[in-house]
Amino acid sequence: MMSQPASVMLGDVEVTRVQEYAGASAATPGFLFPDSRPGYWADNASWLDPDFYDATRGTLRTVLHSWLIRSQGTTIVLDTGAGNGKERPYAPVYAHHDTPYLDNLRAAGVSPQDVDIVINTHLHVDHVGWNTRLDRRDWVPTFPNARYLICEPDFLFWDPIRTPRPPGDGNQNVFEDSVQPLHRAGLIDLWTGEHPINSELVLQAEPGHTPGSSVLRLQSGGTGALFVGDMLHSPAQIGDPDVNSCFCEDPAMARAARRRLLAEAADRSWLVFPGHFGGHSACHVDHGGDGAFIIRDWADLARI
Repeated sequence: MMSQPASVMLGDVEVTRVQEYAGASAATPGFLFPDSRPGYWADNASWLDPDFYDATRGTLRTVLHSWLIRSQGTTIVLDTGAGNGKERPYAPVYAHHDTPYLDNLRAAGVSPQDVDIVINTHLHVDHVGWNTRLDRRDWVPTFPNARYLICEPDFLFWDPIRTPRPPGDGNQNVFEDSVQPLHRAGLIDLWTGEHPINSELVLQAEPGHTPGSSVLRLQSGGTGALFVGDMLHSPAQIGDPDVNSCFCEDPAMARAARRRLLAEAADRSWLVFPGHFGGHSACHVDHGGDGAFIIRDWADLARI
């Protein structure tokens, strides 16, 4: 089902949510957030349900979307979801999708040929799928005129030739069908440390969730934002930044990065744009007690 894009202006930069999927999930909080207190979800169902948690089923809600960013005449897609028609033997929830993602992108006024830059905050299965599309029997770049920005440590870590994947790994086939075709086409720009895009946008490496996890910092017209990818999967991690997802490769580094970024957002009153939040999708945070943070308000984006 097509979803109407929703936009917000941050200074001179327009940010638009382009939805791929939003709906029920079979994942439980205990699976995705093994660090979380079991009673937390039921105790907080009054505000977590229905945007982030289904209290009746005891499962989490799943949301996949891209952030479309227009800045200084440059059109940028940040993270590309699961993609259509992908073979995912050990992550079946992301296999064989048939979503109207590209129609949703066009509804935002952008065709694949219009995109100048694609940013993958990291190379997990649900952040790179629309990097490519199937053309007959070949996976080809979905955004043929774009440069794809990938933090080099993630490129090296997820390349199965350099780092063989363990049996049953959920990222099976992901590099081969969603990253390697871009490399063959010469469209990838690898970067490390910090990578300025223009005077409003800077990529910064923040390893922990994966070795090459990255954050996009936006500053324009006296306001700002942090696009944090999967450093936050749920608002529960704002209340307790020590709660990792089960997919964090380096738990200690992930916790430190999460605390550092939430503190920066609170100190600067910047919006936080995570990769998978339902509801209004982005929020301002404030410092709370005992090292925790609280949600001050939500972005002016329509709920999903």
